[in-house]
Amino acid sequence: MPALPAETSDQIVDDLDRPVRLHVLAFLDEGEDVTVGRADTDSYCVLPADGAALLHELTGGATPRQAAQWYLDTYHEPVDVLEFLAAMDELGFVAAPDEPVSAGRQVSWQRLGRLAFSPIAWACYAGLLIAAALVMARHPDLQPRPHNLFFTDLATVVLLVTVFGQLPFVLIHEAFHALAGRRLGVRSQLRIARRLYFLVAETNLDGLVLVPRRKRYLPILAGMLADLIVFAGLSLTAAALRQPGGSQPLIGRLCLALALLTMLRLIWQFYFFLQTDLYQLVVTMLGCVDLQKTTNRLIANRLLRLVGQPQRASDESLWHPRDRAVARWYCWLLLAGYLFSAGSFVVAILPLLRRLFSGAIDGLTSGHGMRWGELADSATFLLLTIVQLGIVTFIVLRERRLRRTTAAVHVIG
Repeated sequence: MPALPAETSDQIVDDLDRPVRLHVLAFLDEGEDVTVGRADTDSYCVLPADGAALLHELTGGATPRQAAQWYLDTYHEPVDVLEFLAAMDELGFVAAPDEPVSAGRQVSWQRLGRLAFSPIAWACYAGLLIAAALVMARHPDLQPRPHNLFFTDLATVVLLVTVFGQLPFVLIHEAFHALAGRRLGVRSQLRIARRLYFLVAETNLDGLVLVPRRKRYLPILAGMLADLIVFAGLSLTAAALRQPGGSQPLIGRLCLALALLTMLRLIWQFYFFLQTDLYQLVVTMLGCVDLQKTTNRLIANRLLRLVGQPQRASDESLWHPRDRAVARWYCWLLLAGYLFSAGSFVVAILPLLRRLFSGAIDGLTSGHGMRWGELADSATFLLLTIVQLGIVTFIVLRERRLRRTTAAVHVIG
């Protein structure tokens, strides 16, 4: 390892025989690697077992000199403890001289999270799903069908419901993720992101890396559970409003339309290449660290070798071994997903957008023979499309700016 400048050493440790002030850290031993982090700042790293053991000594009150001697006696090789502490300081694990030592942070809404996934709550969820299944089996007209989306003749209303009607249910989806995590003491943060050309809401649960793997599955799948509950609730509401002949009032038809959109959003989770909830589940079950990024780099390396530029390829020896092994077969699923999205955009979405754009612009510029309702349809469509494209562009630019300003991640070995 490179030598550490003297001034950097002085900033971190002013006396090798004085214990270092470290924030409260959590450790998760997963065999060869140990995940270490601060749950109050969501700062985490993966250390080899010997590095985690050295950090354990320092957190236990050993001075840097004592910890270095312990490492030498235990592993029979020297360690640059100052360089190690410099890396820990970059992660925010070392408390500055004038900084109070963090004792961790109490996560709010833990009690509500426990109630939301208590045995009584699970019994209610199961009863709701069974009741919905029985009702739809008895009345097939309540099952999700494409024509349910057109619950009114007003195209503008259909468009607004399609775009905005799902927002409350998306928030419920993310709230279930958050509550399932908070019951375990994991912080959460809601943010808007994108997957290719799709806008998505996602809940950041980085703290799950410090939770045993078997306990991560419920926070990952909680959003899909919420979707099933919402779908069942909407279907049962429509069943309660259903007339003897099978007809539905406006509210009933609206419920069926929203139920269809919820089911489509549930099916969307099977698009692994968009890093959906099911992708996170598979990655967790396989023990991967960052499968998507590793797979993208693997594909880039193969393309660079194909065009005769292997010198530009990433160093595959730096990748996590499990990611590297899984990426060899996952790359084909990822490529198929990318091709499917690109093909569907070119073949279906792009011509539809072009037709709708042309019709909307013609309707707004022709100035004759168009009713106010049709003008509203055109104006609303153009406005919503421009807003969504603007949001996607903003997120792309923000991601590019963050990539330029974010410090490089140090792999500690």
